[in-house]
Amino acid sequence: MAMEIILLKDVPNLGFKDDVVKVKNGYARNYLIPQGFARLATPGAKKELAEKLRQRAHKEKDIIENARKTAEKLQALEIKIPAKAGKLGKLFGSVNNADLEKALNEAGFDIERKYIKVVGGNVKRLGKYTAIVRLHREVVVELPFEVTKLEEAQSGEAKAETPAESQPAKEQTQENSEKAE
Repeated sequence: MAMEIILLKDVPNLGFKDDVVKVKNGYARNYLIPQGFARLATPGAKKELAEKLRQRAHKEKDIIENARKTAEKLQALEIKIPAKAGKLGKLFGSVNNADLEKALNEAGFDIERKYIKVVGGNVKRLGKYTAIVRLHREVVVELPFEVTKLEEAQSGEAKAETPAESQPAKEQTQENSEKAE
């Protein structure tokens, strides 16, 4: 049996805020309604929602227009994410939506990671990939990005520091051998 509900928040794989959807009774009664994600779609609630959407339609036009402008800027953006990788191009770790969020924030875009989805899941190899960024329920952008190998100059600095750190350890071993004699 299906139950009609009105979503109060965006629910992944179900719908957006203010959508009227049909779900199974148990899912609505035991999860969505108690967690505050939805409410029953009674005739009165549907009329209230229709009035709310009508009033918000004018404001929504400006929001959609701003989202489209941001989408155009995003498509012109070239994102390269440096990551540590082995000789065959396999990453030490992975690149995910949190890394993309950081790169977008550095480029001047304030987009939360929950609105970014890397196509195919986490990236584990060097190369070019695509992410989907949802700026608005009606504005979705495909964002190409590239995972590049971390520059050798940066890793060379890290290698230069490690011998300096190991020198005190050599001195300690010499002191310990002198005490043993």
